[in-house]
Amino acid sequence: MSYDLYLARHGATEWSLNGRHTGITDLPLLPEGEEEARRLRPKLAELGIKTAFVSDRGRARRTAELAGFPDAAVTPLLEEADYGDYEGLTSAQIHAVRPGWEIYHDGCPGGESPQQLYARCEAALALLDGEPGPAIFFSHGHFLRAVSTAWAQVAITVATHLSLGTGTFCRLHDGDHGRVIEEWNLPV
Repeated sequence: MSYDLYLARHGATEWSLNGRHTGITDLPLLPEGEEEARRLRPKLAELGIKTAFVSDRGRARRTAELAGFPDAAVTPLLEEADYGDYEGLTSAQIHAVRPGWEIYHDGCPGGESPQQLYARCEAALALLDGEPGPAIFFSHGHFLRAVSTAWAQVAITVATHLSLGTGTFCRLHDGDHGRVIEEWNLPV
């Protein structure tokens, strides 16, 4: 039996456009972010999605709503990585005080370690047990990159090499070749 899990990143916010790490800060979607979410709707409608989960952050919930999933089950398991002391900073600002920093290798002081993030990704994937597919997670960039590594059962550091734009989606597949990242960073 095969199973598809789709991942949809929320639309653009002020901080996603200027590269600031946005974990607990709950910024609204910009008008262009709302448009990105609306553009997801017709494509996702074609996929026959039966199960939907969404982060409890407003930007993800609004994306799910505009994309046609207003009743997605809300869970904090799908929240963005906890950036701790790095909340609101850009990677360039972090590198100025900690050269070579990488979230999936180093984690964030006062926030989540890579091991904690990976464990949360595994717990999120466990939500799918017994749920009909295909399914979808509406969430955030760093979290979705990490959840794809937990899906494929590879090291979380692999997520460093995945790019994920706002308002895009991905397809993870479980079939004849096991769990794979089938399609990535698909624009609509």
